[in-house]
Amino acid sequence: MLSFLGVGGKPSTHPSWGGVEFWHSPERCGWLLKQGEYLTAWRRRWFVMKQGKIFWFKSDVVTPDTSPRGVIDVNKCLSIKGAEDSINKPNSFEISTMESSQFFIADSDKEKEDWINSIGRAIVKHSKSLLDNDRGDYTSS
Repeated sequence: MLSFLGVGGKPSTHPSWGGVEFWHSPERCGWLLKQGEYLTAWRRRWFVMKQGKIFWFKSDVVTPDTSPRGVIDVNKCLSIKGAEDSINKPNSFEISTMESSQFFIADSDKEKEDWINSIGRAIVKHSKSLLDNDRGDYTSS
């Protein structure tokens, strides 16, 4: 769980949030069930995807003062795929990074496919921008 409180109990900016203003104009948002990292119970969380980050919250009321419960950096995602066979739950999918695999359950098959497609596009987009940035280092003399 990520919770970073600053002066007066107000949320502070955390480096993993990348300066993303997650409280408005998300690229994608919606409810998903997420398996807890330590307590493996399934919890319903509000997810917001924006600027290469996937944030989750307890509520769908997200303001500048709201602290995300967690964040996944799309740049660190190795894969996203359906997980029905892995965890035996319908409408489930898995996001894998070098550090871990996390499982999610959508309300419908369409929602699951929409999330997989959106995150997959974001992975490609952000990996391409990393490659473009790296290319400059090798071509400049």
